[in-house]
Amino acid sequence: MAEVSAKDAMKLRQMTGAGVMDCKKALAEADGDMDKAVELLREKGLAKAAKKADRIAAEGICATNVSADNQVASIVEVNSETDFVAKNDKFRGYVAEVAAQAAKTNATDIDAFLAEAWELDPSKTVKEELAAQIAVIGENMNIRRFEKFVAANGFVESYIHANGRIAILVEFEGACTEATKTCAKDVAMQIAAMNPKYVDKSEVSADYIEHEKEILKAQIMNDPKESQKPEKVIDGMINGRINKQLKEICLVDQVYVKDGEMTVGKYIESVAKAEGCALAVKRFVRFETGEGIEKKEENFAEEVAKQMGM
Repeated sequence: MAEVSAKDAMKLRQMTGAGVMDCKKALAEADGDMDKAVELLREKGLAKAAKKADRIAAEGICATNVSADNQVASIVEVNSETDFVAKNDKFRGYVAEVAAQAAKTNATDIDAFLAEAWELDPSKTVKEELAAQIAVIGENMNIRRFEKFVAANGFVESYIHANGRIAILVEFEGACTEATKTCAKDVAMQIAAMNPKYVDKSEVSADYIEHEKEILKAQIMNDPKESQKPEKVIDGMINGRINKQLKEICLVDQVYVKDGEMTVGKYIESVAKAEGCALAVKRFVRFETGEGIEKKEENFAEEVAKQMGM
């Protein structure tokens, strides 16, 4: 049998999700031939990750991790193939571990995150632990994205909706009290429900506004009645519609879902006044499981026939 290097064993492990010792044995038995070693592991039922890797993982859950002092927080989305696995306690426990890892990471992108050491077992990378979990759980899985917030002059709060279907992180500037944390939780719930795109109008680019104005003007000019109105009136109509649109996509200008008589901004102001402190939303992030992923439509009859070898 050929001598196996640790580098080759780890490469095979990354490819298959099999254990290190199984990879060493397979490489030795295959005289160092990587492809043959993969086939040997597949024959023994140990290369589960490799066999699952081409399946679309569009289900799953989002999770958050917030430090006890509300200063550091993370949010992650981990995908699975089926909703059934997404509800599995083992899968959910693993996602919680990924969120805890993300709260400690210094990585700025998903590739760097996957390449760093797994906190719970530094002998493995995050990617290698993912492969191991795929092998155990039996479905393709994917750590799709993460973000980390570190509060500078305030605190971070989170909210999970629909058992992990939607997750929110929101960072506030201001004192961290029970009342302000309750306010932040309420605002996070608002974000989950109303899906704003910006904190306020100052974040909206001039290019975006001009583009929307062009669309609105085209709509007006295509209307036989409205297109006959004076240019000054048309400009006023466009500005009015833009302002209405901005109130829908800017968080602080949205109607507060718990009290339709005020905006989110006015609600935050009322809490700040009651607490005697300054309070403002600095930033937020909203993850919704599977958003933007094109799900593969399976034909059930074809799937059964495929499994039966027909």
